[in-house]
Amino acid sequence: MCGILAILGKPIDPERARAHSARMRHRGPDERDLRTTSVGVLCHERLSIIDLRTGKQPIQGTGNTWLVHNGEIYNHRNLHTHLLGNRYTCRTTSDSEVIVHLYEEFGADFCNHLDGMFAFVVVDEDKNTFVAGRDPMGKKPLYWGKDAEGRTWFSSEMKALADACIEFEAFPPGHFYTPELGLQLFYKPDWESLPAIDMDADGLRTSLEAAVEKRLMSDVPFGVLLSGGLDSSLISSIVARKLRGTGQELHSFSIGLNAEAPDLKYARIVAEHIGSTHHEVYFSVEEGIEMMRKLVWHLESYDVTTLRASTPMYFLTRYIRETGIKMVLSGEGADEIFGGYLYFFNAPDEQAFQEETKRRVRLLHTADVLRADKSTMANGIEVRVPMLDKAFLEKSIQLHPSLKRPVKGVQMEKAVLRKAFDVDKNDPYLPDVILWRQKEQFSDGVGYNWIDSMKAFCENAVSDAEFETAGERFPFNTPATKEAFYIRTLFHEHFPQESAARTVLPWIPMWQANADPSGRANAVHEESLEKVSEKVGG
Repeated sequence: MCGILAILGKPIDPERARAHSARMRHRGPDERDLRTTSVGVLCHERLSIIDLRTGKQPIQGTGNTWLVHNGEIYNHRNLHTHLLGNRYTCRTTSDSEVIVHLYEEFGADFCNHLDGMFAFVVVDEDKNTFVAGRDPMGKKPLYWGKDAEGRTWFSSEMKALADACIEFEAFPPGHFYTPELGLQLFYKPDWESLPAIDMDADGLRTSLEAAVEKRLMSDVPFGVLLSGGLDSSLISSIVARKLRGTGQELHSFSIGLNAEAPDLKYARIVAEHIGSTHHEVYFSVEEGIEMMRKLVWHLESYDVTTLRASTPMYFLTRYIRETGIKMVLSGEGADEIFGGYLYFFNAPDEQAFQEETKRRVRLLHTADVLRADKSTMANGIEVRVPMLDKAFLEKSIQLHPSLKRPVKGVQMEKAVLRKAFDVDKNDPYLPDVILWRQKEQFSDGVGYNWIDSMKAFCENAVSDAEFETAGERFPFNTPATKEAFYIRTLFHEHFPQESAARTVLPWIPMWQANADPSGRANAVHEESLEKVSEKVGG
């Protein structure tokens, strides 16, 4: 939705703050503003999705409290009516404003009331304090650090504070912070401690449909990202069903190297099935390679998987922005929750499988969630991810591993999710060829030549002599391949600070001799879809 910057403590020149905030202008191309308070300076770069007329930030509370927020609060109306009892007069119709009133009502510990995605800072001039918080899954990015004069900085992106702070890091998801209380964990989900459960397919399906429906809240045109894989296709199908009878046109968007790309072929089938107005976008290998340096700056990551997958996503959202659509729904999260990556076939037992799904969900803010946010916000597009809805996540990740764990020749990946939507042959959510399609990672599905060419380019760009210096140049997370070395070099050009390097966690598959993160590196990739789906009733 936006980019936020808060510089708190000793006074700072507002124009300097504005200049740092401007580095995130891509996140908020519609409006920008700055407020100097006695606690510090608040800056906001706005992408207008909700309340196009009065939602400009920073937003003032009832008294001398001020808010900057990046994200969407889906239950804001319910909070105003039932929790706050309409005791606060709203200055806007923005979903963001409820945050500052929750602070005024409950103090700093209110984040568990929020249903949505968020990174925020509230300053309280009367009490000379502040509170900052980030949503449970880290769907919205937030960084924080200290400068040489003791100020505390909070920013949506690292680029706004990296050269100002002597040290900084990613603010942890599911936490809030105040100077008095320090860093506090507020998100303590049941799935972290309670045993696995069984659940009927109707409950899983109903929960995901509810997660999609609440994310249709928008005052601007929206669409769906459609790769033709299971996850994005399910989200697209549910959206199409929710729009039936409304007269609203649904736009779906796919990308590949050419018309024969695996994802594009399947996406066409889905688009025809759900009746969306479908857009195909193409990019060339040369364009992708030329974009690498700029994308590393946007992504603030040197993870190989992140850059591979973000490149097509960047080109796709650049096109989407030109159509006038400003918000899209996407399918991120299902592979972590349900064990959808092909390396999960190699899990030694059910317990190991279950623990790995939880680990990957906890780390989503370093991988797919980071990619989804930054590669779309680079073009001023907001992405919403229903699979990571708090209520859906609570139900689905706790499912017994026997329902989710893929077993070669017996049960394919994400079988329980597929079965939950295989319910009505007269009005199917998806054609069988999509519902039982094998997992294809996005960076593979756009065309296998993309990753192959990217690897080849980096092999040629990095000499053997240069690569031998990898351990000396990059002692932290030392790159293991020339591709990783080249990307790390680009990252270091933008962000030479050691603190910056430590914000990145490379994505590496478990239980796989070949550590290349491409799904094609796993032998299961070539398994016959027909044979596997036949075993599970496809």
